[in-house]
Amino acid sequence: MNLRRWLATLLLSLSAMGAWAQDSVVYHISDTDAQALGGLRNVRNHLDTDPTAKITVVTHAQGVDFLMEGAKDRNGSPFAATVAALVNRGVKFEVCEITLKNRNLKKEQFIQEADFTPSGVVRLVKLQKQGYSYIRP
Repeated sequence: MNLRRWLATLLLSLSAMGAWAQDSVVYHISDTDAQALGGLRNVRNHLDTDPTAKITVVTHAQGVDFLMEGAKDRNGSPFAATVAALVNRGVKFEVCEITLKNRNLKKEQFIQEADFTPSGVVRLVKLQKQGYSYIRP
């Protein structure tokens, strides 16, 4: 009888620990025009609902464009202010270096909040292997 209680207590404790675990999420953006504005809104809403979430935004191809200096959304608002506000909340933004090479772009063309990763696709896979949930807005 004591063994059953102990196992039940252990099971309940493990379940509770899982509920307390921090969510880790990777947002994948490969097209600024189609995904950036909505994706940034999703990230903000995600943090408004779960401020402890660990979020990384990985960009490649045309998805890197919103992280470039002077980039504006379709409403004419600069992306930089929204990105900076999200970075202040702990979000990481990563740009694919293969994209830079293929598009003849330089790191200096990007806002200071942007980090760089050797390959956006490889980074997505590695983060998912580390337990990150994948979201493509």
